[in-house]
Amino acid sequence: MQKRQQVIETAYRLFKRGGFHATGIDRIIAEAGVAKMTMYRHFPSKDELIVAVLEWREQRFERQLDGLVASAATLDRKIATILDWHERWFDGADFHGCLFQHALAEFESRDHPVHRAAARQKLGLKRRLRGILAASMPGDRGEAAATALFMLIEGATLLAQMGQGREAIRSARASATAVLAAQAGYP
Repeated sequence: MQKRQQVIETAYRLFKRGGFHATGIDRIIAEAGVAKMTMYRHFPSKDELIVAVLEWREQRFERQLDGLVASAATLDRKIATILDWHERWFDGADFHGCLFQHALAEFESRDHPVHRAAARQKLGLKRRLRGILAASMPGDRGEAAATALFMLIEGATLLAQMGQGREAIRSARASATAVLAAQAGYP
């Protein structure tokens, strides 16, 4: 594995467990097994490292989501498959909540590069949901449904972090079904 990627993956593991501010550069360097010069050659600042971690995680999630959506034939199945992925994630032993939600909470200023990177991922997820719905729900109906589904997923993720993942995903499934039915039947 290249040193840059090694640092990103180590930082990702540490950030998701300990948070961004609480995780120091020296710990990342030690656990990644790289020299300080190597770290700073690739990432001149901690903020640049955090943005790189968020971008790497975003790309990984997008590939997973694209694979899930491509494997499902109907709109209902596409949304169900996305919720299935979230259920598996919530049940995983290494679930610590959403890294992007944490970044938005820790870097509140909308002008901060970390905040912008996290917001970009969240808006990207909403856009992807809109794209999935586009063929079945044109215009405002699709936009409304995408926003509702996005909020369901984000809310379920927060509830899962609070230890209520099973209830959250069950409610998200029922609500998603209602959202899709309501928007599909809208005159």
